[in-house]
Amino acid sequence: MRYISTRGEGDSKGFSEILLEGLAADGGLYVPEKYPQVSKEELAKMRTMTYPQLAYAVLSKYIDDIPSGDLKKIVDETYTKEVFGPEIVPIRKMNEGFYLLGLSEGPTLAFKDIALQLLGRLFEYTLTKKDETINILGATSGDTGSAAEYAMRGRKGVRVFMLSPLGRMSEFQRKQMFTLQDENILNIAVRGTFDDCQDVVKLVNEDADFKKKYKIGAVNSINWARIAAQVVYYFWGYFRATSSNDQHVSFAVPTGNFGNILAGYIAARMGLPVRHLILATNENTVLEEFFNNGIYRPRTGSEVATTSSPSMDISKASNFERYAFDLVERDGARMQELWGDLKEKGAFDISRAAEFGRLQKDVFVAGSSTHVDRVRTIRDMKEKYGVLIDPHTADGVKVGLENREEGTALIALETAQAAKFAATIREAIGTEPPIPASFAQLLNLPERFEVLDPNAAQVKACISRRG
Repeated sequence: MRYISTRGEGDSKGFSEILLEGLAADGGLYVPEKYPQVSKEELAKMRTMTYPQLAYAVLSKYIDDIPSGDLKKIVDETYTKEVFGPEIVPIRKMNEGFYLLGLSEGPTLAFKDIALQLLGRLFEYTLTKKDETINILGATSGDTGSAAEYAMRGRKGVRVFMLSPLGRMSEFQRKQMFTLQDENILNIAVRGTFDDCQDVVKLVNEDADFKKKYKIGAVNSINWARIAAQVVYYFWGYFRATSSNDQHVSFAVPTGNFGNILAGYIAARMGLPVRHLILATNENTVLEEFFNNGIYRPRTGSEVATTSSPSMDISKASNFERYAFDLVERDGARMQELWGDLKEKGAFDISRAAEFGRLQKDVFVAGSSTHVDRVRTIRDMKEKYGVLIDPHTADGVKVGLENREEGTALIALETAQAAKFAATIREAIGTEPPIPASFAQLLNLPERFEVLDPNAAQVKACISRRG
């Protein structure tokens, strides 16, 4: 398995190379040269597998430069009941044909744990083999940061520099990150939006000399390993919501940086019987607009709404580039054209191009949700099914149910636990969400972080001092 850049430049590389590199040298994102296919016979075998067995079966199609025994050991040590609970990824039936896939059983109560717990072990394994160190530079709108830091804390050869937008996370999210005291973890609160944080990360990565000198890597979903690990739970959910591999399902996915739903798209490209991927945005509707009208226009500054589903307060979804690369049939020149328009005009338009026809025939359906919608959905789910969901999951449920097809099972992805978003839960149901015992003292712990402007030079100086 070899990987190429979405910008169409440079040579293909193996998994272990791109694992440590993050962004490609040309500023693009790595994708497989081709998506591996899953045969009917493989699907039949996968249906009876445990989660670790399924994870190994899927991941071994993308990772062929780590010995199979070592990869299996890494996977088995990641997906344990001690870390994720007895079912790893539980699924709950709400009513006939409507399911909730529980992805928030990990140590930071968010779906990011599923991929990042694996990534931490992959990093440590690869760095030990190479006798190297890495400085991980990441950006978070809330959940990626804490999941990455909990996965990387204390790991040999790894330092983490995590950027987050100052004042734009929930209190629980902020406390999860800023209260960590591990020496290899540094939190940087940026005066700006998540998009500002993400732009700084990309600018630092585009400085090839600095990146090489300080060995800059990534844990955001720009890192392909994150996406590969997330593909697994689409297979898992499918098998648990169906009785036959002849059936199709649809997945409802709350969407910010496009990594979670991209994994579903890849599962479908591999051969999983997916009817629709239902993309749910919050009030930041850039992706909904693109999938409905073919115009991609990210917002900037104050145009990016601050909402009650803050992990989706993203305007420039970095993983969208991976999908766009497929949409233009992997034409590097066309990618350069579209991304040139994006840089110069702030948008690109494919509504009259051949790509829009392909877009309309693809698996995606898109909609959006507002604060009023998510509060009502949280209340309805509690009253009807006795299930308490977080605001992001509520966005997915709302849009998913609006686009549900008769005769096709709908699986809504639960992306975080309600405890992380107490203010919205209080508004919806009138009481506080239960806080897991392991986090009972979190809100009283001291915080450790730095505040910087959205300036790549300042972030570089910070890395230089500690790297």
